Amino acid sequence: MSYEAKKFESLLGASGFSDQLLRNHFTLYEGYIANTNKLIELLKKTPAGTPEFAELKRRFGWEFDGMRLHELYFGNMVKGGAKNEDAPKLLKMIAAEFGSYESWEADFKATGSMRGIGWVVLYYDNASKGLFNCWINEHDVGHLSSCAPILVMDVFEHAFMIDYGLKKADYIAAFFKAIDWKAAEKRVSLVSE
Repeated sequence: MSYEAKKFESLLGASGFSDQLLRNHFTLYEGYIANTNKLIELLKKTPAGTPEFAELKRRFGWEFDGMRLHELYFGNMVKGGAKNEDAPKLLKMIAAEFGSYESWEADFKATGSMRGIGWVVLYYDNASKGLFNCWINEHDVGHLSSCAPILVMDVFEHAFMIDYGLKKADYIAAFFKAIDWKAAEKRVSLVSE
């Protein structure tokens, strides 16, 4: 098994994101893919029960989740953005869970504005049919078991520092203008049927 980089060059020229920032971010993403593939091969050759095996297994979660979270992040963005009205099912679910779209957005942005590095993920829990805005501190720490990511925002410094310096709130505002609500709608429709 080997993973290949997905192409997200269609995001180049997106308002609020310089091409330099995006290209750097794509390169970082490609590094997660390369390391995931290397770890798969190393694990095949490393005897189980050894300290080396244990460390490779631990590292695999970091690299794999770094790869996958970036794919979800870039995959829920589109140059020019999309209207949230393009996600009627998701908007209805958000309003039911959070009281209103505005309350959900405020919560999502507040989660992203927290100090620290990580991710913000709107998760869908199929067991409760609920939605949660969740902070993921590291790629492999903080995920809600068996919940499906619907909308993912990267809040590691590499996602915004080149363009925004320490102004994370400005980056979050730019991200909201680039959300592909159709992609989020597709994700929630796949898991909530």
